[in-house]
Amino acid sequence: MDWQELTDLTQGRPFVVERVRLADSGVAVEGQFEPPQLAQLSADDQVFVAAFVRSHGSIKEMERIFGVSYPTIKSRLKRIAEHLDFVDTDPAPTGAADVVERLRRGEISTQEALAELEGSR
Repeated sequence: MDWQELTDLTQGRPFVVERVRLADSGVAVEGQFEPPQLAQLSADDQVFVAAFVRSHGSIKEMERIFGVSYPTIKSRLKRIAEHLDFVDTDPAPTGAADVVERLRRGEISTQEALAELEGSR
């Protein structure tokens, strides 16, 4: 069974994989494994994401491939994105960087910054 058959079978409902077998060695591992986020998308959405990646994110190319308008592509991307968790690519500063940034913005005094930095050691 491939992923498309599995996603068709589950009809978008959550599922857990309980057994994984390595094809080349025959080793099997049992447990509860959540499939990757992209595998949890419908087969149509998986094809759409693959086409988007292959077109290097070109919405113009996606319009050509699927024969739909820019707003339709954007809407579908937005809908798919709502099903995916994202890594924060611009995390808030933490620790010493946070103290220095608050000092730079004038939110704390030099003495307060030094005290916080000393206290974090």
